[in-house]
Amino acid sequence: MVARVNTVSFQGVDVQPVDVQVQISNGLPAFNIVGLPDKAVAESKERVRAALHALGLSLPPKRLTVNLAPADLSKEGSHYDLPIALGLLAAMEVISKEELAEYVVLGELALDSTITRVAGVLPAAMHAAAVGHRLICPKACGGEAVWAGDIEILAARDLLQLINHIKGTQVMAQPEALIEDQNPHKGPDLADVKGQESAKRALEVAAAGGHNLLMIGPPGSGKSMLASCMPGILPPLSPKEALEVSIIHSLAGTLPQGGLLRTRPFRDPHHSASLPALVGGGHKVKPGEISLAHNGVLFLDELPEFARGTLESMRQPLESGETLIARANQHVRYPANFQLVGAMNPCRCGYLGDPDQECTKAPRCGGDYQSKISGPMMDRIDLQVEVPAVSVADLNNDTRAEPSETVAVRIAKVRDIQLQRFAALGVSGQILTNAQANAKALDDIAVMEDEAKDLLNKAMDSAKLSARGYYRILRVARTIADMSAIKSGEVPEKIRKIDIAEALSYRRTTHK
Repeated sequence: MVARVNTVSFQGVDVQPVDVQVQISNGLPAFNIVGLPDKAVAESKERVRAALHALGLSLPPKRLTVNLAPADLSKEGSHYDLPIALGLLAAMEVISKEELAEYVVLGELALDSTITRVAGVLPAAMHAAAVGHRLICPKACGGEAVWAGDIEILAARDLLQLINHIKGTQVMAQPEALIEDQNPHKGPDLADVKGQESAKRALEVAAAGGHNLLMIGPPGSGKSMLASCMPGILPPLSPKEALEVSIIHSLAGTLPQGGLLRTRPFRDPHHSASLPALVGGGHKVKPGEISLAHNGVLFLDELPEFARGTLESMRQPLESGETLIARANQHVRYPANFQLVGAMNPCRCGYLGDPDQECTKAPRCGGDYQSKISGPMMDRIDLQVEVPAVSVADLNNDTRAEPSETVAVRIAKVRDIQLQRFAALGVSGQILTNAQANAKALDDIAVMEDEAKDLLNKAMDSAKLSARGYYRILRVARTIADMSAIKSGEVPEKIRKIDIAEALSYRRTTHK
């Protein structure tokens, strides 16, 4: 007889249904798993055998065949353990085959029959809800599965508890929805940053409009500290954004205690990170840092120290908001709508332009070092600001600067202005911030006064800005105009000359 159990396979953020077919037939005793299983799936027969033995059950001395259909789809991961075990129990008539047909099942089995946590439960639960099925998953993952919507979930602690529930001798309660700990931002506060008022202003503009930011300055000027302040001034994730981010982290197995993420991700990989680690890939095509930073911030410290190919690989995701990883047998897509914040020294020694510690190789030292970042990559960074060394007077100044909490309130108001504007245009689902506005949307929201247009046109001619640079300046100017409404109480309908001038001041056109 053949028993069937529904489970899933993950192709990036896309979920593919998998039919686990279990047959017990006469013949020499054997236990075979077919259907392009990877090593983890092939080894599941030993975990399943041990888990059933822990319950006092033994496999029949017959030929056991498990087929994972469709057979031409690669099966990866340990979450096939539980559906294979339940399929065997149904084929052995321990539990009902008809009852299992209503569920999507995933989970890894320990040798003592405990069902342990696996990655991807949230997208699997959303798939089950979409096709009208219920879900069986590990107890540790029940808190994230509940966020899939109105769906019945069996979050079992072990195999025995699950069997008893299916047979009707025990009733399992619906798991409770979990959410990450809503503790305040634990990073540095803007009030702790001495001086650097212009850099703080640029950081606020970047946070308000979702713009990419690059800080250039000598060692110890506070670039990394400023970047670490970014999560503390960003607004929390909307429900839709939280679900998108949580799906990616669920696939990566990094959801905190199985709950839903509500704070924006802040990822800061080391400059030795490889291309697959940053963009995604590897043997199992896992999401990279740019996808784990989706709807959040990716901070790259010591930007020129990253491998040239690794940096260049981000050019396409910065424009499209997603990364497509091509393999010989599949193409995997991950969302990657992140805000890039970079920090770098002006030259290798770090003191280019400093009269007291001037490098003897200047200016070639600075030119060679900064040229590690290509022109096309630099063109995608909206704000490029100088962060000078902190003076002794600023260090000895006891006046406490504006805290992150106050700045966060302003940024939240500016973000609301943008959301309302894009909702009025009917594009609120696709565009949330000024940085995401396409050329068509900019024609509606970034109308310039005549003086502002003249200034931008002159800058285009003199600085030889690209078309991409032109639109990025418009987006930043629109954000600056929106920020002026916090004080005046009225959002300027047109971009003013002063807005364009400030946006141009954040644009470095050449390497110094």
